Amino acid sequence: MEMLENSRIYLRELRSGDLEAVHSYASLEKVTQFQPWGPNTVEDTRRYINDVLKDAQELPQSRFVWAVVLKETEKVIGAGELWYDSFENSCGEIGYILHPDYWGIGIGSEVAQLLLEFGFKHRALHRIQATCAPDNKGSQKLLEKIGMQREGRIRDALKMKGGWRDSLLYGVLESEWRELQK
Repeated sequence: MEMLENSRIYLRELRSGDLEAVHSYASLEKVTQFQPWGPNTVEDTRRYINDVLKDAQELPQSRFVWAVVLKETEKVIGAGELWYDSFENSCGEIGYILHPDYWGIGIGSEVAQLLLEFGFKHRALHRIQATCAPDNKGSQKLLEKIGMQREGRIRDALKMKGGWRDSLLYGVLESEWRELQK
């Protein structure tokens, strides 16, 4: 899997040795409040990493997961994913998660931009989407900042700890993304 980078961060394949770094954010209620999983136990985090490593061996590969590494410190501070929703229709979806110490300083947007670039330039996707919780204003702002359009609301999209959660759907087409790169 390719390494993705910009001036501040790089994304590299997630490794089993990243357990402690991943668990440092996956175990936090603040990080998992909008997710159907977590806060993680160490075993939950180990299972996640093992699933990622197993998925990386699939052919054709349908899920790509990177550790987000801050260049300045070489510290793993999050993860970014791109997975295929449909090979036939060249559609994918992105997701990202960061340790809260790195929220609000633009790194999330940088991760998402690198994921879009990978999907459109290296995987020849036609469309990439993302979802977020309606209460997650930070993710909504981030997705709009990177050029994704809000396309609607998916009702009862995720079974959560205390019931069901709606998701907001965002999307961008390859042609729209290329226009934004000019």
